[in-house]
Amino acid sequence: MRLPAHAGLGLRDPYMDAFIGGHPEVAWLEVHSENYFCGGPRRASLLKIREAYPISLHGVGLGLGSAVPLDLAHLKQLKQLINDVQPAQVSEHLCWNRDRYGVIHDLLPLPMTKAALACMVSHVDQTQELLGRSIAIEHISRYIQNSGAEMSEGEMLNALIKRTGCSLLLDINNLEVNRRNHGDDPSTFIQNLTRGMVSEIHIAGYSEEPDGSCVDTHGSAVSEEVWRLLELAIEKLGSLPVLLERDTALPPLEDLMLEVQRAGKLLQRS
Repeated sequence: MRLPAHAGLGLRDPYMDAFIGGHPEVAWLEVHSENYFCGGPRRASLLKIREAYPISLHGVGLGLGSAVPLDLAHLKQLKQLINDVQPAQVSEHLCWNRDRYGVIHDLLPLPMTKAALACMVSHVDQTQELLGRSIAIEHISRYIQNSGAEMSEGEMLNALIKRTGCSLLLDINNLEVNRRNHGDDPSTFIQNLTRGMVSEIHIAGYSEEPDGSCVDTHGSAVSEEVWRLLELAIEKLGSLPVLLERDTALPPLEDLMLEVQRAGKLLQRS
């Protein structure tokens, strides 16, 4: 099973009852994997919703770029969840979050170096072998610039995809946040992508701090800049699964559906 090339929604707890008790017009849903590791009523609700919607599992805790061995207990829980849910896609991030002292609950940026790439390649290979399936890797919003880069982020992602067979989860909002904070060129990033390497697209909103910096909060409506970049990505890459993420300041489901419908119209035009 693959995700449909239509607009989907990030499923959050306040919206669970709406999807269990009805059938909102969304093509597919995505959840954060770790929220369902413990089983119980929450996983049972997800499995009920899974009967009507394709599901994507989006991980935020594996930290594949960490320069320590993979957390095999975490992977075991993820594999069990995959066995139960039978998701259309599984994804993680180009980041690190652990060292030998423990876990840091954040998505921390990798240095763009050959050593960091080798670590990611090894861990993605191991993860895909243990899960028995390929995964998608999302680039992240960065709040610091790493010195000593040996390649661009795009070059690192291209090499990772070629060496492991994973795909790219293209997050348009992350591109815009990095443009606002660091002057990155999101249009060039998108134009350097090729058809077939991207398996999913995310859109979301950011918040602007008093100092003018931006934070990837997923707590507001999608900005017009992100909508324009999404249109550019669809023109370049063709129709793909597009997910609306919202994690904070959650509005009524009806408000999110308007943004899902807007994304769907862009895909239909493509």
